[in-house]
Amino acid sequence: MAPEKKALEGVEWRIRVADGSTEVPVPDMGLARKVWLRTKGLISCLGSNVWMFLKKAWDIGANDPRKVIHCFKVGLALTLVSLFYFMRPLYDGVGGNAMWALMTVVLVFEPNVGATIYKCLNRMFATFLAGFLALGVHWIASRSGDRFEPFVVGASVFLLASMATFTRFIPSIKSLFDYGAMVFILTFSFVAVSGYRVDKLFDFAHQRISTIFIGTSLCILVIILVCPIWCGQELHGLTVRNMDKLADSLDGCVTKYFTNTNGEDDKKTQGYKCVLSSKASEDSMANFARWEPSHGRFNFRHPWKQYLKIGASMRSCAYCIEALNSCINKENKAADSIKKHLSTSCLKVSSSTSSVIREVAETVKKMNKSPTVFMLIGEMNGAVEELRNDLKSLSQLLDLSTSAENKEHETPLMEIIPVVTLASILIEIAVRTEAIVSSVEELAKLAEFAAHDGKSKRSEMKDKIVPDEEKPEGKLEALQRV
Repeated sequence: MAPEKKALEGVEWRIRVADGSTEVPVPDMGLARKVWLRTKGLISCLGSNVWMFLKKAWDIGANDPRKVIHCFKVGLALTLVSLFYFMRPLYDGVGGNAMWALMTVVLVFEPNVGATIYKCLNRMFATFLAGFLALGVHWIASRSGDRFEPFVVGASVFLLASMATFTRFIPSIKSLFDYGAMVFILTFSFVAVSGYRVDKLFDFAHQRISTIFIGTSLCILVIILVCPIWCGQELHGLTVRNMDKLADSLDGCVTKYFTNTNGEDDKKTQGYKCVLSSKASEDSMANFARWEPSHGRFNFRHPWKQYLKIGASMRSCAYCIEALNSCINKENKAADSIKKHLSTSCLKVSSSTSSVIREVAETVKKMNKSPTVFMLIGEMNGAVEELRNDLKSLSQLLDLSTSAENKEHETPLMEIIPVVTLASILIEIAVRTEAIVSSVEELAKLAEFAAHDGKSKRSEMKDKIVPDEEKPEGKLEALQRV
């Protein structure tokens, strides 16, 4: 048996190659080596995943440093609130409910000023109102006797919670006080029901309100004083960027169609998609901006709702550019003769329309009334009229009553439809651009944009004029006397 056992221990596995020519010996690995290799592979995979996670986190922070700053601000607010729990005098003032202040910071602290103030004020007033009503219900219930007290508390919770929940479906209340209604339901139910078992309900409610007031106040101070991010400025900048993208997309699409260019400009032609997808961001920013105090060039009563009208006008125009882009990319191609006939007027309409959009974007950006926007609108309307005339002259290229000898020069109808459709969309874009201008003009009126400062330029021109040239009528009178 010993020789056979010795022979078995020397056995090795062999792998035969597909062609059968050679065999590769594979030694039999022990259990410990298998465990080590498996563990080594898991450690390597885990290290790789951790490295990729850290790299992605670094890229996120590098692309938007404000996210990193927000993290530090949250940590700062929580540290300041923690002092009420660590320091004995502060702890004695608010009692064991100091943890509510920590919870408040976690729940209401947002990356921007408007959202944080919105949540802080909603939470503060909703807590105060709910606590006041809960104490009133407790006072009434305590005087109704032990038998009817639970029924009074239960009925009040049912009625007030149902009414507060219904208000969350009202659009005007939902946009301003949705978070407050939710906090009201939670606080009232908690305090009212707790009052049935808690003896010192007034002290409990007072401490709860005090800690929430402390937490919200610290959140407001930190979010405003430490690198603030204003929703108003974000909405203002987003509107300007969307206008520029709209103008670039219009120019890029028409130029691409008539010059057959591709490449780097393709990214600019897709800018209208950002305009179409920005409605939710605009609504959120406009809602939160109304809660922000005066900052920068924006007053407390700045007409933020008007930005929503401007955004709606831009999206209306962007839908036309989307149709224009699909018209350019479809398979049916227009005849070269038709494209050549309309290229000049179409390019002129797109150029003048994009100039109008860029001018109103500059108006919003600088918050100054433009002195040239109406002149640019006149040029746009003139280009549109020229395009309409060129469309009417297409009938000369479609002489359906020509003789048989000239039939080879006729243009098929399917080769005309694409370019005519494109021209019609351009005319519609010009019309909708005037709606954008009207919305911006309304914003300039409501926000009291500064008038264009042309006095300094006129004074500079006067300095360059020779005194005799300032009054040409004086020269004329002198010549008449001679």
